[in-house]
Amino acid sequence: MTDRRSFISTFGAALLGAACSRVGGSSDSARRLERIGVQLYTVRDDLARDFEGTLSRIAELGYHELEFAGYHGKSPSEVRAIITRLGLAAPASHVPIDAFRRDADGAIAAAKEVGHRYLVVPWLDPSERRTIDDYRRIADQLNQFGEKVRAAGMQLGYHNHDFELLAIDGTVPLDVLLERTDPNLMVLELDLYWVTKGGADPLTYFSRHPGRVHLVHVKDSAGAPEHRMVDVGQGTIDFGKLLSQREQAGIRHAFVEHDNPANPFETLRVSYQHLAQLRW
Repeated sequence: MTDRRSFISTFGAALLGAACSRVGGSSDSARRLERIGVQLYTVRDDLARDFEGTLSRIAELGYHELEFAGYHGKSPSEVRAIITRLGLAAPASHVPIDAFRRDADGAIAAAKEVGHRYLVVPWLDPSERRTIDDYRRIADQLNQFGEKVRAAGMQLGYHNHDFELLAIDGTVPLDVLLERTDPNLMVLELDLYWVTKGGADPLTYFSRHPGRVHLVHVKDSAGAPEHRMVDVGQGTIDFGKLLSQREQAGIRHAFVEHDNPANPFETLRVSYQHLAQLRW
């Protein structure tokens, strides 16, 4: 499987060269997810082999929304045409921070052409996150990028892993990023697996930053101590409990993801079935 860091780096280089649906409650007293999305990193190898065929299979499983992590050689206009033909929406895309640094206008224009509303910074290289001051500098950059994204009618987001939850000199980096950035310029895409693996409770971030968690990654953990990633519903995370607080959190989109699934489409099928039957 492609290493995430090299994948993001490759995507950044490719990107430089190249109405919103909500997660909400039904009218029934028992609510459920009405539209479930996929973070396409889950099927990156399949997309590389057969881009449109892979998206078609995702639609057949019942998914409605996509979050991109690279276009696999397709132009933004080609991507837009394919997802329109398949009846899919792509409200979000992961955009490496280096893509913003090198050509923010180009990254924003590509995202707008596809139809994204959220441009999410997905990863920080270890070389630039050694100290809390590093995170403060990154937060200042995110504010600058967020202004550009907002001016284009879209929203900048930040996606966490577990390293942002590991305290540096007694300070939690994710807290620094959220406290130092303007909530109007940057929202949070909370990865429910990684925040759990990092030893935090997602509900804490829902309550501490109400309305700011516009997106979530729905991925499951087999539990401590290893926190092996498993298909949604096969692990220890209570997604019904977490998603029941969607209004407090501000959740608009939920994307299923598994970083290295043995069988990506089986993972997506099992995960969709679990989420589709949740009631709270």
